[in-house]
Amino acid sequence: MFFHGAGGTAEQSLRALDEVCSARGVLALAPTSVAATWDLIAGGLGRDVAVLDAALREVFARTAVSRVAAGGFSDGASYALSLGLANGELFETVLAFSPGFLAPPSVRGRPRVWISHGTRDRVLPVERCGRRVSGHLRAAGYDVGYDEFDGGHVVTPDLVSAALDSWLGKP
Repeated sequence: MFFHGAGGTAEQSLRALDEVCSARGVLALAPTSVAATWDLIAGGLGRDVAVLDAALREVFARTAVSRVAAGGFSDGASYALSLGLANGELFETVLAFSPGFLAPPSVRGRPRVWISHGTRDRVLPVERCGRRVSGHLRAAGYDVGYDEFDGGHVVTPDLVSAALDSWLGKP
């Protein structure tokens, strides 16, 4: 499951993921938030979680799913971290591209975490965001992979490949 950034759409997420995920045999479920961004960021869990639960039920009913990860970009990465840590029994790994924060309503399970963040990110600066979030998770005992790269606020095919390598292992 992959969550777009604020003001984004599922279509944008799929464009960023599709080629790399298809080559690895990964099914990407990319919903669009009900409002301009995800409910947790806009004030609390609610409508988006209900839509996500229904989408997951539909996928599980139609497809044999063996492994599940939560991922996202920017606000979507913060959402993936928050929901992923709260639902660690479902999400074995969280893949966060340029997250700003994490705010899980509770913590269940112990998913592995992979984070990427650009050193030239002007939207969510790496010092305040990627480094702080990864440090907090390590201090809490999570297995964290952290990929800091020379770039801005982006998701590239190379980063998607690195995220999938972290989750699934190298092909």
